[in-house]
Amino acid sequence: MGAPASSATTPAVTPVAGRASARPAAGGPEDRRWGGKTLRRNLEIAFFVTPALLLFLGFVVWPIIKAAQMSVYRWKGFGPMVDFVGLKNYVSVLQNEVFTDALVHNLIIVVASIAIQLPLGLGIALLLNRKMKGQGTLRTIIFVPYVLAEVIAAVVWFQLLQPKYGVIDTMLAAVGLSGPAQGFLGDPDVALFTVIVVLTWKYLGLAIILFLAGLQGVPDELYEAAQLDGAGWWDIQRRITIPLLGPTLRTWAFLSMIGSLQLFDMVWILTGGGPANSTTTMATFLVTEGTKRQNYGIAAAASVILFVVALVAALLYQYFILRRDTLGDAPRKKAKA
Repeated sequence: MGAPASSATTPAVTPVAGRASARPAAGGPEDRRWGGKTLRRNLEIAFFVTPALLLFLGFVVWPIIKAAQMSVYRWKGFGPMVDFVGLKNYVSVLQNEVFTDALVHNLIIVVASIAIQLPLGLGIALLLNRKMKGQGTLRTIIFVPYVLAEVIAAVVWFQLLQPKYGVIDTMLAAVGLSGPAQGFLGDPDVALFTVIVVLTWKYLGLAIILFLAGLQGVPDELYEAAQLDGAGWWDIQRRITIPLLGPTLRTWAFLSMIGSLQLFDMVWILTGGGPANSTTTMATFLVTEGTKRQNYGIAAAASVILFVVALVAALLYQYFILRRDTLGDAPRKKAKA
């Protein structure tokens, strides 16, 4: 009776003792070593993240907080903010016809930028993706307008579009044509479309370069297999190239949308929002209210509205369009489960 009990006890004690002996004692050298590594890693993360975090807080978060504070006061830019008006500034902005027109202009620029630059950029990228002489030179020439500073590009186009004596009007007159009497930037009916043309010239190069970079990731084997199956050039682009280029197209469209909503410098130099507010954007509206009319409360309210519009547009785009790129097939698999 005693022998079976001792034999049954021995296996139960031995593994426990083995596991206990393998575990380092608390406060031993191994614990200190792992604790030192963790502390060092945390210090390294803090060292590299802290400067960027401070810049973000100082140049992004703090201005947003101050703008939100200014937006609830009637303030002319000097002295303390004591005239609290609540949401009246927001109501004034939303009821201002110039601001609502500016919002419409921003939406028109968003739609026009994507509708014009997407097919043009994709078509040119497909052509430049083929092997040809001077390919690198052509890519450089196309990308040059995007490299130019917005101020320089706007000043150059402002001079080119001067009525009567500008280069554009001179070239039209040479072939028997004429532009608007007030100039392309002075006619309220064509000024906004002229700005869109200039924006297309300026930012088309970015779309082309991004699309070319995306095309480099499409395997040549897919093209060869499609050609062996008898697929034509258009079928290959429609069924292979464009679907595989989808993440790049969606990312570019997101950048174009946000940039169009926040558009300021090109419009400010070309037209200043005129003529007759025909090219006003939300950004030019708030700058005009703040710097020219000293209505800093109104300008701050407009800036907050612009921030909210851009944020909501970004979140909606992220959720409905970019979600497939960030999550892949996770939602689909979860739904099937």
